[in-house]
Amino acid sequence: MNTLTIILIIIIILGLLVIFYATIYNRLAVYKIKIEKAESIIDEALRQKYDTICRINTLIKKVVTKKDYLKEYVDLKNKKISNYDLDRKLTEAINTIMEVKNDYSELDTKEFNKELKTINKINEDLTSSKNYFNKNTSELNELIRKFPTNIIAKIHHYTIKPFFDGKNMQDEITDDFKL
Repeated sequence: MNTLTIILIIIIILGLLVIFYATIYNRLAVYKIKIEKAESIIDEALRQKYDTICRINTLIKKVVTKKDYLKEYVDLKNKKISNYDLDRKLTEAINTIMEVKNDYSELDTKEFNKELKTINKINEDLTSSKNYFNKNTSELNELIRKFPTNIIAKIHHYTIKPFFDGKNMQDEITDDFKL
């Protein structure tokens, strides 16, 4: 074999390695983009849900003047909490709203029911976005754990991501299930 052949073989091998590297990196990047897109949809849906709960709170206050049932939830805007915890708190607020609605028949209005339908639509969007987020998080985490993808992930500082429910399947905490 002459020198030109050896150089050509080295160039071909290096070219294949670059293509292999780029392919793996692109797979990681695609999952990261999908997860970020799902996060932004979840964030927007939670904002809409919060705003709807605030509008419902105004409707409740017109009927129930003695007690502010949703004060704790309306005050969430001033607190720094994760999307997961915000989702849990807003779900609690919806449960409170339904209890108040059952106690006060005066709340069974067209406007109130329209806001409840809005909440139901937002909940559907949230459920599908959380499922999409968790599915892609699972697939990204699987890639990060496998060889040789784990090497490229380490080079680009990709780390195992927790699922939307806040669980980290990689830690030692086994009782982090929340209801």
